[in-house]
Amino acid sequence: MTRRLALVAKKVGVSEATVSRVLNGKPGVSEGTRQSVLTALDVLGYERPTQLRGERARLVGLVLPELQNPIFPAFAEVIGGALAQQGLTPVLCTQTRGGVSEADYVDLLLQQQVSGVIFAGGLFAQADAPHGHYRRLAERKIPVVLVNASIEGLDFPCVACDDAVAVEQAWRHLASLGHQRIGLLLGPSDHVPSRRKLAAARVAAESTGTQWSDAFVERSIFSLEGGQAATTRLLERGVTGFVCGSDPLALGAVRAARRKGLRVPADVSVVGFDDSAFMTCTEPPLSTVRQPIEAMGRAAVDLLCAQIQGTQPHPGELLFEPELVVRASTAPPPPAG
Repeated sequence: MTRRLALVAKKVGVSEATVSRVLNGKPGVSEGTRQSVLTALDVLGYERPTQLRGERARLVGLVLPELQNPIFPAFAEVIGGALAQQGLTPVLCTQTRGGVSEADYVDLLLQQQVSGVIFAGGLFAQADAPHGHYRRLAERKIPVVLVNASIEGLDFPCVACDDAVAVEQAWRHLASLGHQRIGLLLGPSDHVPSRRKLAAARVAAESTGTQWSDAFVERSIFSLEGGQAATTRLLERGVTGFVCGSDPLALGAVRAARRKGLRVPADVSVVGFDDSAFMTCTEPPLSTVRQPIEAMGRAAVDLLCAQIQGTQPHPGELLFEPELVVRASTAPPPPAG
């Protein structure tokens, strides 16, 4: 019992005495704290006291496009913890290829009468994807927050990393090392963050005096295999520095270079995007542009709670500043000739 009190108290950020008061139905605890303690019990897998089992925790859908990219479990951890501290229970919904879709999950969440939904990456960022399920949420006035840039016409609060700043940081880093032929690995052409990165790359190339060619841009699905295939094509065009739209794309770039008998970073430099888990453990450790996951995830929960409580006007899109993290995958290019 003492261990359970300590774990729940740590999860919520309150004292063990406060947890004890909630479990024993004692007064002197705010409703928000009480709900947070009950939610923490659920999240940690403890049974609620008998007298509290009739209460159903408020549910919030957390919809992710995948879990293979480490950035999404990282967002899930931050957002799930922040929701629990607000007395809300996260319901994790992960899309699967050929299986349950975003729209299917939205239908299920509506059936469960969720208090709100947070989408961390997804179809809202793709102009050519179906968006009817987002409009159903809007029609029913369900609070929604998007994590990532969205297409026009979806009027939900949004938190996003500043894609333009991210590309500028990566591009200037490679240019400062002496790279002239810099390639860009992006997602699909209808993907809004990729569009922003492309526009920023054109500006960065001009401001740094590096070569620009549409032939130095390749698009791919966000996977290691996609990055490898795209990089193989760019290497044939003489590219020596790579700015990638995700860390898995960057790891694919490293593998493609090695398959060509090239060394990273002696022959080819690679910069990723996200700074997801284990990027310090790759060989070489990956230079990348870090998304402020903790700040973005907590801001998403704050925006959702403000909607649920009806206390804050629509803030539009909140852009968060990324940070270039230089490790061992970037270096000056080999001498010409």
